[in-house]
Amino acid sequence: MAVDIVVPAEQEGTTAVVKSWLKKIGEPVRLNDPVVEIETDKVAVEIAATADGVLSEILLESGAEVEPGTVLGRIAGGVAAPAEAKHETPAARASAAAVRAASDQLPPGIRRMLTEHGLEAGDVPAKGARLTREDIQAYVEARGRAAPGPVSAGVTRVPHDSMRKRIAEHLSQSVRVAPHVTAVFEADFSAIMAHRNARKASFEKAGANLTFTAYFVAACVAAMKVAPAVNGRWFDDCIEIYDDVNIGIGTALGEKGLIVPVIHKAQTLALLDVAKRLTDLTERARVGKLSPSDVRDGTFSISNHGVSGSLIASPIIINQPQSAILGVGKLEKRAVVRASAGVDKVEIRPMAYVSLTIDHRVIDAFQTNAWLTRFVETLETWGP
Repeated sequence: MAVDIVVPAEQEGTTAVVKSWLKKIGEPVRLNDPVVEIETDKVAVEIAATADGVLSEILLESGAEVEPGTVLGRIAGGVAAPAEAKHETPAARASAAAVRAASDQLPPGIRRMLTEHGLEAGDVPAKGARLTREDIQAYVEARGRAAPGPVSAGVTRVPHDSMRKRIAEHLSQSVRVAPHVTAVFEADFSAIMAHRNARKASFEKAGANLTFTAYFVAACVAAMKVAPAVNGRWFDDCIEIYDDVNIGIGTALGEKGLIVPVIHKAQTLALLDVAKRLTDLTERARVGKLSPSDVRDGTFSISNHGVSGSLIASPIIINQPQSAILGVGKLEKRAVVRASAGVDKVEIRPMAYVSLTIDHRVIDAFQTNAWLTRFVETLETWGP
């Protein structure tokens, strides 16, 4: 009896590709052993075996695009897990079978060339009865993409991995569909710095790293109360505004790019709870251990771009299908004017620029400025 290995029905991200097979054909597998890894623009996910047996077929190789329900391979000689664990559809089975049939008839060199360019056999028109290298080369050049070849001296070619491709597609799509507008305010961090210095040790004992981002999350929740549409989404016939404030935190992955784990229902969390979740999510993000649920259902995002030195970034591209994203610039000491007993004085304060980039289809200027006003007020009046 053969048991199918299927892409889960719930997948977070625009599209997914097969990243790598963790088992080879003929190798034994046990129930719940990871056998294949797929990757979207948001997260990499290991798919586990749903039966004991031997990996008998690999239907889709690394680089192939997949969707929920696609059959990736098969395990022979085992007993399947309960039916509800499988998410195959008739259309997905037919699609996988067609891809397998087309791929099986191609020489290894042609398959490899297709994979290098992120293509499938059906993408490329063949001039003759069989697909050739010349067909692929012509198709690639027609799309304005350079075919693999010698690299000139002094040039380093870095091939796109699947995550980089998905990030590029996702961000380009956001710019195409949403009119981006950015407003910039300035925030004094004196109050939250004093609070953090007083509470940091006690938070560490509770297992939480108290970062400024925890305060940003709390201030976002407060600001949503004066401009709820910021926590909304555009549809062709309406705007949906959500009660749950699910805040995504942009987390750098070095050269690989960025991932956005989500703090769900932030409006229900105390500062300590926010700090604990941030600590957990950022640690797992940086070692590639996030699950699909960790990056799903965000309604708003934060980009703390100042940690890498920038004062202002505009526009910060909105994480679709959300309607706004907060940007926090570099924290630095600046001379500012403060009134004391009716007298203006110049003081040195820890300041940062904060921006809100909005989808102007959903949010207008007065809502944007009201949101930023409350956000800044929350940070600057943080209690002891």
